[in-house]
Amino acid sequence: MIADLMFLPALVPIVLLVFFILPLALLAFVFWIWMLISAIQNKGLTEGEKIAWVLVIALLHVLGAIIYFFVGHPKRKTPLT
Repeated sequence: MIADLMFLPALVPIVLLVFFILPLALLAFVFWIWMLISAIQNKGLTEGEKIAWVLVIALLHVLGAIIYFFVGHPKRKTPLT
């Protein structure tokens, strides 16, 4: 009985990977793609601002997407002048 339980510590990293790390990575990737598309289609930004935001998001990955979400994304509501 005890010999059957000796493999359990080896399962902990696999369980963490499958149930926590992979879903979190998938959510981060989806968020990154969403912010990249949002920056490209944002009509509240000039062309130069769009290029800058796309570069920030592309080069900083999830951190760039988070920065865009809080700084550049709300400009979407403002009309282009």
